[in-house]
Amino acid sequence: MSTLFYKIGKTAYSKPWLFIASWLVILSVVITVLLTAGVNVSSETRIDGTESQDILDRLEEDFPMASGGQGSILFHSTGNVAVDAPEQIESLLTAIQSIYELNFVVNPMEILADGGTSYGQEALAQMAEAMPESEATHRPLVVQDFPVPGIMISEDGQTALFQFQMTEQVENLSDAELDQLMDYAYMVEEETMIQALPSGTLIPADIPIGGTHELIGLAIAGIVLVVTLGSLVAAGLPLIVALVGVGVGVGGTFALSSLFEMNSLTPVLALMVGLAVGIDYALFIVNRQRKLIFDEQLTAKEAAARAIGTAGSAVFFAGLTVIIALCGLLVIGISFLSSMALVASMTVFLDVLVALTLLPALLGLAGERIVSRKARERYAKKDHTQPTVANYWIQFLLKGKWVIIPLLIVLLATLAVPVTQMNLGMPSGASANQDTVERQSYDRITDAFGEGYNGTLALVAEEDDGSAIAIEEYVQLLSSLSGLDEVAEVSPGGFNEDGTVGIVSITPKHGPTDSETKELVEYLRSNESITDGTNLDIGVTGLTAINIDVSENLAEVFPIYIGIIVVLSLIILLVVFRSLIIPIKATVGFLLSILATFGVTTAVFQWGWLGSLFGVDTGGPLLSFIPIMVTGILYGLAMDYQVFLVSSMREAYVHGHKKDAAIKTGYSSASRVVVAAALIMVSVFAGFIFTDDIMIKQVGFALAIGILIDAFLIRMIFVPAVMSLFGDTIWYLPKWLDKLLPNLDIEGEKLTASLHSMNKQQN
Repeated sequence: MSTLFYKIGKTAYSKPWLFIASWLVILSVVITVLLTAGVNVSSETRIDGTESQDILDRLEEDFPMASGGQGSILFHSTGNVAVDAPEQIESLLTAIQSIYELNFVVNPMEILADGGTSYGQEALAQMAEAMPESEATHRPLVVQDFPVPGIMISEDGQTALFQFQMTEQVENLSDAELDQLMDYAYMVEEETMIQALPSGTLIPADIPIGGTHELIGLAIAGIVLVVTLGSLVAAGLPLIVALVGVGVGVGGTFALSSLFEMNSLTPVLALMVGLAVGIDYALFIVNRQRKLIFDEQLTAKEAAARAIGTAGSAVFFAGLTVIIALCGLLVIGISFLSSMALVASMTVFLDVLVALTLLPALLGLAGERIVSRKARERYAKKDHTQPTVANYWIQFLLKGKWVIIPLLIVLLATLAVPVTQMNLGMPSGASANQDTVERQSYDRITDAFGEGYNGTLALVAEEDDGSAIAIEEYVQLLSSLSGLDEVAEVSPGGFNEDGTVGIVSITPKHGPTDSETKELVEYLRSNESITDGTNLDIGVTGLTAINIDVSENLAEVFPIYIGIIVVLSLIILLVVFRSLIIPIKATVGFLLSILATFGVTTAVFQWGWLGSLFGVDTGGPLLSFIPIMVTGILYGLAMDYQVFLVSSMREAYVHGHKKDAAIKTGYSSASRVVVAAALIMVSVFAGFIFTDDIMIKQVGFALAIGILIDAFLIRMIFVPAVMSLFGDTIWYLPKWLDKLLPNLDIEGEKLTASLHSMNKQQN
């Protein structure tokens, strides 16, 4: 492996423009396709096989008008005048009528009237008589003794809530269509004292890429590179490599977004991971080249080739570990997670490819300038027998390992305590920051009507024999639902054209992410007493039910995913390190770090501890996919540091250092660059913490704190301390297994021997 990479590095160094031109052509093609095809993303989180999704799919065939998304607009009077006062009612009605006339918005009166000519009007009359008196304090908006469908007025008259059904999921509507809808709503602001606030579902999916926070993260990464490499030229190369990698990866993702469904978080995640690993991988190679120039007085060309052969091999397997961890998500079968995993893993693959081909070409352009003459002279005069900070630290660590290891475990366990109370859910207005439209709308709806009105449920009823629904049975169902303790209000939603499907709108008493609402959904699905005396089959769907199903499914598959990536990665680490103990130790360390990571993330985003430091003003549940996605990414990145640090220790062991000597030598050699790499990753991920999007904020924070914990507490303290406990046994591998496993020569032992042999022949 190292010999092959050595040849690639030498060729790219010798023919730099060939490789540079190739990557420029690829990048140009991606940009051209992107400009031609445009970008198409959504915020949909679809999970096939769940009850809510299956019902939506059936509605799309049997009741298309009721299969789309739901939206709401809050109209709030900012003065002391009621929202439906004579001087304001005309503008409000004009806005509502204009919205109902949009071709993607359903007029509920049309649905009720289409419930079959023989019983449509009869159904309306029977429902009005049979419905029990509601406990709600709001009232309908009545104009000329006729209630306006879909809109209700709060008890104090200051607020109106307009709820409507769409024929398409919000994610499938264009920005222009959503803008048109909101333009009609905002018309009331021009002529009245009414403020219009849309629900979060009506706000187009945004891609928070290219903001100042990300640029600050890159700037910090650049500073770390300059300090670590001591040269502006050398520091610039990892940044170029990372930008080309994510340019092709993320740009290609955008270019192909019109061909497959892509969540708005997908390119952001690829950008996060791609920038971080791209910079780190290039840093390890450039650092190895400079070290070879300093220590062995090699030419820049020979040092670059050997760096690609040795550090490049480690980069290859580190990247492979990340890719395997991400691709493990494909086995789970959740479409939006699969797209995230594919795009992120492809970006990592491109980062590795760019580091192994474009980077040596750039090093070829830099030539001997990669290490200046003054730097060589300073290094030659330096007393290298003097111990460094890393030397002092590793000696202290190995001497005090029996005390440090228990203390470290106690610290990690303490950080992990909040995990026991971690709640998972999908984003809602309740968890948005207070200065956002989503949060203002959510709070005003809660104050004026009740929190449940932020997340209504859609109950679908059908006769068990597929016949038209009997009006009496539908009315009886409405009555049964109205009597449930956790239900605030029940409203008829109408029938499809042949009367075989009926819709009921249910408003819970609690918010969409509250446990009581989840229990209500479970009760509706499992309790047959709701349909006693009828032949109806019922199911629950709607955005709230979908989010509940998403959270439950992700929680169910999480242990399976953990098992998949651990087994596959243990195999890779076994091949890389040729040791039984090291892969197990690496995985145990990761489990400690991931628990601590989720503990800290829960404390900040759910409990609100130190939330103001990270732009979090309200605690709420963690995103449902945070555990599974962050675990996959962090496992891959943690194994990166494991590979870079421990491969250096193994290299020392292979070259004759034993027991603690191998650990000290490898640690002193690799710790500086591992620390720099970790700081770079933290700075890149942290740049995303301060965006307005709560999903991006939580992912960025979890990845940043996860790298801090794993790199500095696990890899830099736990790993060497535990390795010291085992002595040379840490490298033990049964002879029969040693013969079975391929020898990938990551340390470059065969490469070094081959080069020495060639030198002898030439001499």
